[in-house]
Amino acid sequence: MHPDIRLLHGFRLLLRNPDGPRLTADSGFNDLIGHALGEAVDWVVLPVERLPEGFLNLRSGIAGATIQKFVNYRLRLAIIGNIDAGLARSNALRSFVHETNRGTDCWFLDTMEEFETRLSAFSTPA
Repeated sequence: MHPDIRLLHGFRLLLRNPDGPRLTADSGFNDLIGHALGEAVDWVVLPVERLPEGFLNLRSGIAGATIQKFVNYRLRLAIIGNIDAGLARSNALRSFVHETNRGTDCWFLDTMEEFETRLSAFSTPA
């Protein structure tokens, strides 16, 4: 098994290290999705430190396009880390995160422990 792959609550996860380089809006996410598909994962877990510049600025369109790409490929995305500063600056981002977290395709969570707790509520992988 690839070192970035982990099994948790019956789900196969692709975990990215927070110390790696930021992804680029286009090719970085495409490469990540390709890797995830090749590893047949259910979830990609991405630290906020790896997000491209502008991701949390909804006007850039990066977040919406990226999440839609993950959904189209039937991959789920968890973005882990504190985004309080971005939430404080933007009502639109706050609403976006709230609605996204209500679903099952993409979550914005502060900690890996919070992700593990939410994931444990799922009965079976997608």
